[in-house]
Amino acid sequence: MVTGLTYCSVIDGCQQAHAMRRAHEWTAALAQWCQAQPEMVAFSGICLVHRAEIQQMHGAWAEALDEARRAMARCEAAGNRQAVGAAWYQQAEVLRLRGAFDDAEDAYGQASRHGRDPQPGLALLRAAQGRVREAARAIDVALRTTAQGWRRARLLPAAVEILLQGNDIDAACNACNELEAIASGFGSEELMAAAACARGSIALASGQAHEALQSLQRAAQLWQQHDAPYLLARARALAAQARHALGDVDGSRLELDAARALFTQLGAMPDLARADVAPARSGRPHGLTVRELQVLRLVAAGKSNKVIAAELFLSERTIDRHVSNILAKLDVPSRAAATACAYEFDLMRRA
Repeated sequence: MVTGLTYCSVIDGCQQAHAMRRAHEWTAALAQWCQAQPEMVAFSGICLVHRAEIQQMHGAWAEALDEARRAMARCEAAGNRQAVGAAWYQQAEVLRLRGAFDDAEDAYGQASRHGRDPQPGLALLRAAQGRVREAARAIDVALRTTAQGWRRARLLPAAVEILLQGNDIDAACNACNELEAIASGFGSEELMAAAACARGSIALASGQAHEALQSLQRAAQLWQQHDAPYLLARARALAAQARHALGDVDGSRLELDAARALFTQLGAMPDLARADVAPARSGRPHGLTVRELQVLRLVAAGKSNKVIAAELFLSERTIDRHVSNILAKLDVPSRAAATACAYEFDLMRRA
């Protein structure tokens, strides 16, 4: 029992210090100990939660889901509600990244019911759904009620992302400054990578493409060293935008192709859809008719052409034509990319 508690304490310490490599090593050691102590159901469940988090970071999302579900079953059997909540949260994170938003929302709710704070994941889900104001309020409350630096470091990257979606560059910059200070204090390369990506995103939103590219290249280098393919892909997708703004068309294409390949491999469908939106796009798209906007909102709601035709009392052939026109005017290759445009340019609430 004492050995198991020691393992868990060390792993928690590594996670608080954002030392994921060390957490990985200690989690592997705990897993070996649990295999030799099959009666230690509680510890084996906690071990699976830690492993699920690490697998998610390393891009093994299917395995992470399986581990989180196994952890939930074992921790429920041991009566450990806190660990059950953590297992639900890990499931929710993978589901959100895959675009299974309804399932993710259910899982975040289960995490909350078992005592696990659903932030920042739930706020990021709201932002992905286009509910940016709700996301901003949620992450603001989370930050205002969180004092410890290591806990705030888990919230600040999400805060920067959400604030930039809401065009609040000053607030995003303040959050990034704090993240950089915490990263420097901990000496964590993972936090340094997150801070570099945040700084690059802010520079990009401010029209400072050279500065953005420098920060994003640093972030990509660190994420690659730490075998974090999703975060690497995010950094490269942003770097593609920076290169495009600088006129480096070939470099932009290569960055974007690399990001798309990783998103496809992971099954990160929302990010893949955003990557399909032309990196040069700025401002809001123009040229859609009122009818095309109606059709776009229904497409973004996940409805088929047949269902849209029935709702608008039009023929399916007419809807096919409208969808083709929408894709051409938005310069996107797919319905998923058109959906990303609809949320990005706040078209879901407009007629």
